[in-house]
Amino acid sequence: MSHTATTTARARFGRRVRPSAAWLALACALPAAWADSREMPASAMLPAYKQECAACHMAYPPGMLPASSWSRMMQGLDQHYGTDASLDAAMVRQISTWLAAHAGTYKRVREAPPQDRITQSSWFERKHREVEPAVWKRAAVGSPANCMACHTRADQGDFDDDRVRIPK
Repeated sequence: MSHTATTTARARFGRRVRPSAAWLALACALPAAWADSREMPASAMLPAYKQECAACHMAYPPGMLPASSWSRMMQGLDQHYGTDASLDAAMVRQISTWLAAHAGTYKRVREAPPQDRITQSSWFERKHREVEPAVWKRAAVGSPANCMACHTRADQGDFDDDRVRIPK
């Protein structure tokens, strides 16, 4: 931290802010900056969330669903879309708290989609309305839930339309 920044911080808060404290605060705030976004880099995701959820499917950015959807999902892990994805209570609390803090609240995800499925949300259907039904059935795609099939950098939080590559 520069002398000017330290002086400014001292004047504003009445005490000197240590550079390490400033970096810690910044590191904690950055993941929150991705809240409310369908784009969240993997580096900003809770490690436990990535480890547990990405073991079976892509770790979807939490901003793709409202908190109510994530809450129901985490409470029903024993029947997670036809699979038992149960976790111990401490892990459920940790991941649930993080999902609630980073869930979408903006207009696009204000309402929970049917069955809390991202692929049944009105914004998802609108963004994918030009995709022919046969595309979802291709072996390389499998289903609308397989974001990585077309959004090749989805696991990095990048869903940019310019990088979409639909498999043949």
